[in-house]
Formats: sequence, structure tokens, C-alpha cells
Amino acid sequence: MWSTPESAGALRSRDLATILRLYRRLNHLNQEQLAALLGYDKTYVSMIETGRRVINDMSTRRHIATTLGLPMHTLGVTGHDDADFAAMIQFGDSTIRLAEIARQAGRAVDAVNELWPLVARLEARFADGHAERDTLTLLGHARTALGVSLGTVLPEERLAAAARWTGRGLAVAEKLGDRAFLARALRMHGNELRKADHTRAAVAHLTRAVSTSDDADGRGAALGLLSRAAGELGDVGLFDSAISGYRTLLEGIAVPSMLVNSFTFREIHLRGLVSTGRASEAARLMASGLPKALVAPQWYVIERVTTAEVLLAAGERDGAEDALRSAVVEAETHRLPHQIQRAVRAAGRGGLIHVAADGRDVLHRIDAVLAPSRPTAATREAT
Repeated sequence: MWSTPESAGALRSRDLATILRLYRRLNHLNQEQLAALLGYDKTYVSMIETGRRVINDMSTRRHIATTLGLPMHTLGVTGHDDADFAAMIQFGDSTIRLAEIARQAGRAVDAVNELWPLVARLEARFADGHAERDTLTLLGHARTALGVSLGTVLPEERLAAAARWTGRGLAVAEKLGDRAFLARALRMHGNELRKADHTRAAVAHLTRAVSTSDDADGRGAALGLLSRAAGELGDVGLFDSAISGYRTLLEGIAVPSMLVNSFTFREIHLRGLVSTGRASEAARLMASGLPKALVAPQWYVIERVTTAEVLLAAGERDGAEDALRSAVVEAETHRLPHQIQRAVRAAGRGGLIHVAADGRDVLHRIDAVLAPSRPTAATREAT
């Protein structure tokens, strides 16, 4: 209730009369019913709403805020917890931005470690009934960012967890009515659904993301991710349409981004051609050379695996083996189990048994690093 634009405006006014009138209207209550809820007389509520009674007593304001689920600071009631939470709201955006930078720099584990405490506190605040717009906005962005970061570091069998977090972020975006946030949440959730093998659902979300994105970069990113999902689905028509739109937007972009750049376009195009049974076209495209672009480290790993898949389809086992070995080395450095699993599968299909075995060894090492540490006997005794 407190997340709508109208409610946000009433809360920002900090005018108790305005807030009470809005609360009654949204909950279809008359003054007598609101008075009963608060434990007051109807006349007392009427005097507050008409401005004939000004409430300066902090205990009364605290009681009203607690009963109606209002943020304490909107009624001028502050305490240590409120001040602490206000600071978290103020710096929460910076935490999310820094985590995104870390993820894009190949440090997704660090991103998860930065985001999790923020998300946990926001979830607790939300569970306590505090659903004001600022809290929900930050919670939605934090959920989405956490899901994407988890989707980078989790192995395939656990990617559903990443999709659940981006889905929860999307649920907030749907409620808030922020079109830019909604477009991004649709892109991120759609991509995590694809990675979790819910490809048809991914295509539906990404198709909606394309139509919801109002800026060229967002639309280009949505088309790129839709191209990938369509390729994995084996839908030739949708893939060709999406990759064509992606190419057109890319040509008009002055400043490339993480998803809208020539390097990423080529990788998505190559993988889609292979997935839709056009390996010879993919081989010709790959022969044109690798474009130079500033991309996240994980994209170099993704590209190496895709290159190996194209080479294997063309019967060039030696080149494929080199590409897969370099992919596995880089993936271990940046803790990317999902990409190692891709490399292991590609190696298995190509008969590169030793590469597949090396990849599985790396997966075991990463799993040991990322697994929660178990307390020693001495630690258990001390606690």
C-alpha cells in the first residue's frame, strides 16, 4: 500500500492528516473504523484529519506509525534503528553499483558478499511491514543484482536459486511501475531463466523486455539476450529476427556497454548459428576475426567455449582443445563453474576426454573454495 506514487507523496509530506485520510481511503475505512483500529474516539480522529488537533506527543505518533505500518521517520519519530536504516537507504544504491562493477570485473563472488548483507536487512525490514517506496525500490534492485551475481558463480544444478532472486526483483518492479527498472528486471530474470533451462519462459520475458525498453542500450541488451534464448530453443525465425535487430541497434550505439558491443554480438551470433544447425555459417563468421572490445572477463571465457563449439562442428579438434583449455584456466581464475560445465560438455561431445577430466577437476576445486567452511573440533569446543 505504501509503495504507490500517491502514498509516497503522502509520506513525503509528513502531514499526519493527509496520511490518515489516504489510509482510510485505500483501506475503505470510515473515521469510526480507523478510530477503533487506533484505539481512539472517532471525534479525536476527525479533529486530527481536519487540523483542529495537532499531535506533538512522540509516544502517540509512535503508536500511530506502529499500528498503521508507517516508517517512523515520516511522523518525525526517530531512534537508533531508524537512523541506521536511513543511512543504509542512502548508501544502498552505492553498494549495488559497486557490486555490479565487481561482477563485471570478474569478481562475482565479491559482489555476492557485498549484496547479501544489504538484501538480508532489506528483507527483514520488509517482513516487519515496512513497504514504503524507497525501501521497495532498493529491495527490488538488490534482489535483482544478487540474482545476477549468483547466476555467475553458481553451478548449473543450482542456477534455479539465481532465477528465484531475479524473479523476486521482478515482482517488485511490476508493483512499482518504474518502466526502466521493469525493463531491466525482465532482462535479468529472463536470462537467468534461460540459464536454468526454462527457455520458453525466458523467451517470453525477454520478448516483453524488448518492447518495454525505451532506450537503445536497454533494447539492444534485451535483443541480445533474446537472440541467445531463441538460439537455444532452436527457433530459427525468432533468432534471425532478434539478431538482426540487435545488429541494427549495435550499429547506432555510440558508447558500447557490457552487452551491446561487437565482441558480445559476435559470440551470441556464433552460438545461435551453431544451435540452429548452421555450423558452416558460424565457421565463416569466426574466420572474419575477433573484434576488439572492452568486455567483462567472463565474456572472454564464454567466447572461448563458443569458439571451441564452432571448431568442433568444423572438425578442427586441435583448435577446439586449445580454446577449451584456455577457457577452463580463466574460468577457474574467476570462479565460473557454469562455464566450466559448458566446456566439459563440449569436450565430451568432441571426444576430448582429457580436457573434460581436467575441467571436472577444476569444478571440484572451485566447489571446495566456495563451499561453507565446516567448524573444526577445536572451534566447536570453543563455541
